[in-house]
Amino acid sequence: MSRRKRTTTTQKLATIFTTSSIIFLAGCEPQQEANPSDNEPDIEIAVLPEPIYAPAGLGAQEGEWQAYGADISSTKYTSLAQIDATNVNELEIVWRRPAVDGYYLEMNPNQRYSTTWNAAPVIKNNVAYITNGLGLVEAYNPGNGETIWVQEPAGGLEGLPGAPTRGVAYWSDGTDERILVQRGIYLYALNAQTGELFPDFGVNGRVDLQLMPPEFTRFRWGGAPMVVRDTVLIGQSMSDTFDNKEAYRGDVHAFDVRTGEILWTYNTIPQEGQFGTDTWQDRSWSYTGHAPVWSLFSADEELGMVYMPITSSTNDMYGGHRVGDNLFSQSIVAVDVETGQRIWHFQTVHHGLWDYDPPAAPILMDITVDGREIKAVTQLTKQAFAFVFDRETGEPVWDIEERQVPQSTVPGEVTSPTQPFPTKPAAFDRQGATVDNLIDFTPEIFAEALEIFNNYVTGPMFTPPSVRTENGTQGTIQLPGSQGGADVQGAAFDPETGYLYIPSITSPFVADLLPGDPEVTNLAYTKGSRRWVGGPQGLPLFKPPYGRITAINMNTGDHVWMVPNGDGPRDNPAIAHLNLGQLGAPGRPTPLLTKTLLFIGEGFTNQRPGGRIPREMPVEIATNSGGPMFRAYDKTDGSIVWEVELEAGTTSPPISYLYEGEQYITVAIGDREYGPELVAFKLNSN
Repeated sequence: MSRRKRTTTTQKLATIFTTSSIIFLAGCEPQQEANPSDNEPDIEIAVLPEPIYAPAGLGAQEGEWQAYGADISSTKYTSLAQIDATNVNELEIVWRRPAVDGYYLEMNPNQRYSTTWNAAPVIKNNVAYITNGLGLVEAYNPGNGETIWVQEPAGGLEGLPGAPTRGVAYWSDGTDERILVQRGIYLYALNAQTGELFPDFGVNGRVDLQLMPPEFTRFRWGGAPMVVRDTVLIGQSMSDTFDNKEAYRGDVHAFDVRTGEILWTYNTIPQEGQFGTDTWQDRSWSYTGHAPVWSLFSADEELGMVYMPITSSTNDMYGGHRVGDNLFSQSIVAVDVETGQRIWHFQTVHHGLWDYDPPAAPILMDITVDGREIKAVTQLTKQAFAFVFDRETGEPVWDIEERQVPQSTVPGEVTSPTQPFPTKPAAFDRQGATVDNLIDFTPEIFAEALEIFNNYVTGPMFTPPSVRTENGTQGTIQLPGSQGGADVQGAAFDPETGYLYIPSITSPFVADLLPGDPEVTNLAYTKGSRRWVGGPQGLPLFKPPYGRITAINMNTGDHVWMVPNGDGPRDNPAIAHLNLGQLGAPGRPTPLLTKTLLFIGEGFTNQRPGGRIPREMPVEIATNSGGPMFRAYDKTDGSIVWEVELEAGTTSPPISYLYEGEQYITVAIGDREYGPELVAFKLNSN
């Protein structure tokens, strides 16, 4: 890890405004002119107050929902307590809203859109703002779900097709209210009152994000913009399919919220003269690409610091062409929001080969460890670790050890001899494709699982990918798989108790390689099927829970409780007679934490056999296979206090807010059979 000492927590900018008689020096001490001339006008000097920034890690405030994750600290927490364990059974559905407003369907009655609506609304000043199933912004009344305004697609009907994104960002300076949204290759600034574009933002209200050379891939992103102070942050997404070792970087860009002017760019793979190039042997930094922030940012506005989870570089399962640790791939990097300069970083995986991206926005939290108050940031990982740092300095809160890990047998590959393991908190999900982790409900089931297991390369976590051969092993079983452990759904943090609630899944994945075809690629090896692997008799290969929630006391680093989330395959004929309890569903749901309860669904049910899921494998045990239940858990012990069966699994983060004095909870649902919609709950008023 590398870090540099931060000398100030905020930068004071001296901005001078002049008139014939007044000079304002923002951030400077007032000064009086010596011996002013009687012929000169009197000069009054005043000091403009420094901006007041909201403290980090406190969750949503004043009954609103200020950002995708409640706040830019990504806590997913609100202190609202109108709904509690004594009355949660009185919740009822009070309105529903489709993923695409009828206005667009009138424009094109045949318009198609994704069944997976993963956006979360932002609630400000009694108005909700959300990106719809086409990536366009809709404003609606959060009390009844009725439309207030919709964003006009650029180019009319021709601009209507689009892809969903996770949401919008809200910004205001007290007089000007803006909604910032990325759609396709553009960043838009909309008037929060009307939905109209600000013509002086970029060119006619939008900024072109296609900043990479045209020979590389078209810009795309599935995240949500984040506004920190007056800066808009944008990441990008890139395919996991790499044709060649050359690719473009997934750089992070920052823009002025008023003008759209680009303020800075952070090279996620360091370039000539930048820190970190020595971790790329043979100048491999010069042609290796990707390593984007494909998920979400978080930030501390008071400190003026942004926390970026940077992900995999080309190729994510073979790195013989990029020998070295490969900064800043698979790292958390803290930068100055005003300049984009790196303050500190920590690499969670050296020379990544497992697709173990840091997949979720880092979570900001104030904790007290051994009597010491710490402004902390926690990065969850797919390998089921929670790395905890002082968010200002990057110092680990608990020791992180470099431990020996298995080495690759693939020709040309040079694996890192060690990987970082936090000493606290303990891992929150199952790790390692080992015999001890195999399913063993009965001796017969265990024997069948072992037979399947022996067809693959197996071992502890960080066992490298292997070459699949016709008469040999079929690749390496990786546990956790490439979607976690934890993933983009993140976790929820309670600033009052210091507890962190993490949903995770146990879902293995086959990391198999094939020799590269020189007619197609210059990579020595490329990824194979990357398939999910099932177990005996339609059961998973490893032990449950397959979806779980873990509560951790972040003041001590100790686990408090863990419970399965969802029934899972307990009705499978091979084990139904055992009368097992909940086994958990691997649906990757997002949590919502209130002052009294933890709300969470089972995640979406959008998978089907074929592709990465073998056709003989029951879809309900594959990753992203949740269920239709939405629940409230007791935060203290994980017991279920309320549940409701919906028409489909949950696809978006649930949120909670106040409208006209009443607390609401909304969550999106949908699958291949049920059209996506937003569902709103409120206490029965009768």
